Amino acid sequence: MSHLNILSGGAAHSLIASLAPTFKAKTGFEIKGEFGAVGGMAEKLRSGVATDIIILTSALVAKLVEEKLVVSSSIKDVGLVETALAVRSGGPRVYAQNADALRAAFLAADAIFVPDTKASTAGIHVAKVLAQLGITDEVIARLKIYPNGATAMRELAASTAKHPIGCTQSTEIISTSGVELCGALPKGCELATMYTAGTTTSAAHEREAQALINLLTSAEARDARALAGFL
Repeated sequence: MSHLNILSGGAAHSLIASLAPTFKAKTGFEIKGEFGAVGGMAEKLRSGVATDIIILTSALVAKLVEEKLVVSSSIKDVGLVETALAVRSGGPRVYAQNADALRAAFLAADAIFVPDTKASTAGIHVAKVLAQLGITDEVIARLKIYPNGATAMRELAASTAKHPIGCTQSTEIISTSGVELCGALPKGCELATMYTAGTTTSAAHEREAQALINLLTSAEARDARALAGFL
């Protein structure tokens, strides 16, 4: 069976999974690859990992176009993804309507599950927000940092902490069983990230890669994007 090789931010994993059967029916191709922190995925592409299509933040895709690793004419925006809060299913909900409430929520948690604070979009932002709120030193020992948001959310679901909380992109929260979405970060602390797809300049299956991009961004896939958490 022929397949496309994809390198993607974790934010798009559930969307790709939901559309994979439709794509296979249209093209005969399956989708294989990796989903994780966008910085790590970009480095894999730069190192020569065989890749037909990438889905990363728009800013990072623009850099890869400049580096002549992604075809400029192929790129399309998939949608915005918010960074949000999560709790373990069945646990007390967390409502952070403003920065003070967000600070209180982080301080009340005995474990804070987040993705890579140096390579992932949400993790980098969480580190920035903690510094902005002036509580980095107070909570650093409670941070549970994982390679990507999906892993962080699975660990939150399995946590035995009394009052755990998670913070990553909404798509990764929605797609993980055992955790519940509590809403986006409040004004002044918020982050909505545009994810963009593009074919690579080394694509072995450029036509099929563009077909997947067209499907991802089509009116046909509007409901799938919404269900996955894309705005």
